[in-house]
Amino acid sequence: MQITRISPKRQITIPKEVCDKLLLRAGDFLEVDVVDEGIMLFPKKLISRSQEWFWTKEWQEKEKEADQAIAKGEVSRAFEKADDLIKHLRKHK
Repeated sequence: MQITRISPKRQITIPKEVCDKLLLRAGDFLEVDVVDEGIMLFPKKLISRSQEWFWTKEWQEKEKEADQAIAKGEVSRAFEKADDLIKHLRKHK
C-alpha cells in the first residue's frame, strides 16, 4: 500500500507504479465512488454520444455471437456485386 497527500486544491498524486500497472495516463478519467471505508477510483473511458449504441449490452452480445461465428468459419463468401449480396441476405433472413 502506498500513501498520497491531498493538495490544497483537493488533488492527489497517483503513484507511478499504480499508473503503470493500470495503464493510466495524464488526462484519463476516473470514476470516484464513496464506500463505507473510503474512496474507490475506477478508470473510465469516455465515448462520444454518437457511439453509445455500440457499447450497449445487447450490441456487445451480438458482437460476441458474431466473433464466435467467425471463429467457427460461419461466414458468407465474398460478393463481387452488391445485388448478389442483397439477394443472399434476403434468402438467409
